[in-house]
Amino acid sequence: MRVNEIRQHLEEELIPFWEGLRDTQYGGFYGEMDYHLTLYPKADKGCILNSRILWFFSNAWLTVKEPGCLEHAKHSYEFLKNAFLDQEYGGVYWSVTYDGKPSDDSKHTYNQAFAVYGLASYYAASGDKEALRLAYRLVDKIESSCRDELGYLEAFDRSFQPVSNEKLSENGVMAERTMNTLLHVYEAYTELYRVDKEDRIARHLRWMLDLFADKVYNPKKRRLEVFFDHAWNSLIDLNSYGHDIEASWLIDRGLEILKDPLYSAKITPITKDLADHIHSVAMDESSLYNECEAGKVDTKKVWWVQAEAILGFLNAYEKEPARSDYLESAARIWEFIKTYMIDQRKSSEWFFELHKDGRPIRREIVGPWKCPYHNGRMCFEVINRKIAF
Repeated sequence: MRVNEIRQHLEEELIPFWEGLRDTQYGGFYGEMDYHLTLYPKADKGCILNSRILWFFSNAWLTVKEPGCLEHAKHSYEFLKNAFLDQEYGGVYWSVTYDGKPSDDSKHTYNQAFAVYGLASYYAASGDKEALRLAYRLVDKIESSCRDELGYLEAFDRSFQPVSNEKLSENGVMAERTMNTLLHVYEAYTELYRVDKEDRIARHLRWMLDLFADKVYNPKKRRLEVFFDHAWNSLIDLNSYGHDIEASWLIDRGLEILKDPLYSAKITPITKDLADHIHSVAMDESSLYNECEAGKVDTKKVWWVQAEAILGFLNAYEKEPARSDYLESAARIWEFIKTYMIDQRKSSEWFFELHKDGRPIRREIVGPWKCPYHNGRMCFEVINRKIAF
């Protein structure tokens, strides 16, 4: 069964690989390993990477009780608390030096959200109420400094004065709002609400669900728009296949935890439509393409897109059990991952991205964005959902 294969991959490959990146001298985990598997112990350490490692080891403990995972999570938590938290202006830095000094002290809403995400999961794993208090402190900063009456804003300097959004703008546009940031604030608040049912978090979730339905979802094109100006006007003709299939199940997860029948009735047709559309336009015979801009498909195979596609299709199957084609596609993607995406070299992990034919593109194995979040989460979800595919 593929569930057993995926559990074995998690326990025997992913967890040991990330354990091996623990920095026992300066704290946290090493921030960079290049394509040739050269480790850079003095590379900067990104907060997104650290928060995702915190989330990964917390959930590894919750899912498989692998010895040592909770202690690795604590190690990551201590580094986040001591190195990334800005005690003067609040929030978390974008990155720090290898020994824990601010490197890029800018603040980004997306980055704050992932710190909340990691802290909430660490609280669930450890019961450490300090982590929960820190998560709420970051929520307070997000809500007071990173949003206006229309939605969440993006990039700020250290003191939370607005700056241009280079970090989450791509494809030749400079966005004042992004679907990506909204999705991951929603994801972080979903996890926080899962572990601690505070009413104000539920209100924020409902507000974001309205934004997805009324501002971000394009019913004519059956997709989420990606980059926006301040007034939520879309800036580019772009269908991000990975984000749409990821959103289809992440939004459903929030609905499951929120348990609001009115919002479930409003939003579930959208998430079903996203999954069906991606399944119909983005799959080739084995896996998922990256994106489509102005009608031109980017056929690269990106590590995180494949992991999210498995989850999105399994989630869609759970909602529509008659759709056995979703199960078949999830199975094909896992076979593709095993054959091409998992790097078979000793002491490696997944390739970042591949050409259409499966040849690896020489990108980093570990970096500010290359982390155990997407592939680790795919493993956790497959194990916990217990779907035979």
